Amino acid sequence: MRLLKMHGLGNDYVYADCMNETIDEPEKLAVRISDRHFGVGGDGLIMICPSEIADCRMRMFNQDGSEGMMCGNGIRCVGKFMFDNGYVTEPHVTVETKSGLRELELTVEDGVCIAATVDMGTPKIEEKELNVCGEIVRTVCVNVGNPHCILFVNDAENTDPAVLGPVIEKMDEFPDRTNVEFVSVTGVNTLRMRVWERGSGITFACGTGATASAAAAAYSGLTGRDVNVVLDGGVLNIRWDENTDHLFMTGSATYVFDIENYDLYGTDKNASARQR
Repeated sequence: MRLLKMHGLGNDYVYADCMNETIDEPEKLAVRISDRHFGVGGDGLIMICPSEIADCRMRMFNQDGSEGMMCGNGIRCVGKFMFDNGYVTEPHVTVETKSGLRELELTVEDGVCIAATVDMGTPKIEEKELNVCGEIVRTVCVNVGNPHCILFVNDAENTDPAVLGPVIEKMDEFPDRTNVEFVSVTGVNTLRMRVWERGSGITFACGTGATASAAAAAYSGLTGRDVNVVLDGGVLNIRWDENTDHLFMTGSATYVFDIENYDLYGTDKNASARQR
């Protein structure tokens, strides 16, 4: 089976080409292969599988082995994989996810996909006041296929998501856990965001989190509907279309390396990876 490493703004996953093969117990593989010391290293595992309703189906597993609903940075890399490897021949890809069907428009240069715009659908928004460590905190909760809890702070750049992120992630108000974003407005239409992802912890970027944060900012009257979200790994553009009420996320998709001779089931400790 072909395995490879790709990332969207540093949000890196191991990708498995499951169009013609499958993986038993992907939850266990995700934990082992994501380990940055004893595995390949990454924020999780993404399987690219056949679909009866789309060009492919994406299954995404976090570092802790839990299966996620959707990954904004990951799905751009799925689109890149499908185009660069000839599974689709036009710069338009449909991907089935646990959150529903997503459509991607690819940016192609010299026959290679370098970026993608993803239709993220219509957000579901709810304001919540949470008792966090004895303090009442106003949050905006946004579901864009997976749940996010956004806190607007004075200085996201110097906010450590590991302090409150794991506390809020597992609060009773979120029975399925939640992603937690710490967001500052740094310009007329610019946000700075840091994230605590459920099941993975701090990551360099979160595409669904950036999308949710942009929606929360526009909903709260802090920005317009077309913003740049600055993450630890780079910048995503989020546009909330007034006509369709859909959110559109645009960002890069980057190939890192192919993985050779990796023992999927952990019986051989002499696996190797070749970077190119």
